[in-house]
Amino acid sequence: MGKKRTLSLIIPAKDEQENIADLLTEAFGVMRDYPGFEVVLVDDGSRDQTLDTAIRTARSLGGRLITVRHEQSIGQSGALATGIRHARSRLIVTMDGDGQNDPADIPALLQKANTIRALDFCIAGYRKNRKDTAWKRFQSRLANRVRDALLHDGVPDTGCGLKLFPRSTFLKLPWFDHGHRFIPALVRGIGGEIAVVEVNHRPRTAGTSKYNAWNRTWAGILDLFGVLWLLHRIRTPVIVNPVDSDTPVSVTEQS
Repeated sequence: MGKKRTLSLIIPAKDEQENIADLLTEAFGVMRDYPGFEVVLVDDGSRDQTLDTAIRTARSLGGRLITVRHEQSIGQSGALATGIRHARSRLIVTMDGDGQNDPADIPALLQKANTIRALDFCIAGYRKNRKDTAWKRFQSRLANRVRDALLHDGVPDTGCGLKLFPRSTFLKLPWFDHGHRFIPALVRGIGGEIAVVEVNHRPRTAGTSKYNAWNRTWAGILDLFGVLWLLHRIRTPVIVNPVDSDTPVSVTEQS
């Protein structure tokens, strides 16, 4: 039996060869404080050297890196789902592959998680001081206000890639393209607890964003109504008489 993993960092990346080495270097530096950590990198159909660069970096640093490659891009949500299913830890941290999320914020997410007693939960990062263009910030504010007005998930910045939740919680959620933007609402929909932690946000220094006005805002509004429908259909049972499998169950025969 190998050592049990305690924390898995999931990084979806597409065409991020110029950012991935620095990001992994920072992530390994932070996560060495957590015994048994692992990083799961999902290359979502990159056409550059993202995967090779990541492998070389991990080898040079001596960090544990699991890599999965999609032959064709299926989007960030699909890449996250692939990474989480390949992870072997109880706790999952997610992070974008463009370097704008700061791995130094991971300890704050873990510290907040230690205060939660619920079985299902999500700690969501909040990029209070975003380092994006004014147009991108406007789109994000609009999307967040519309989403919160309808879903009441209590998260000011659901688009932040930095989140922490139990792997078992994620596996209970209905999943779909763009679902990563609605993780807090979906977790709340199954009775989970939500908490928010302010995190750092950095400007993109290389590469190009994979989102535009259509797939960031308007497609997100279509997804929003789909999530609203899902939340009205979720039924979470309350178990009142659990039975231990080691305890005999008496059966009374009737004539």
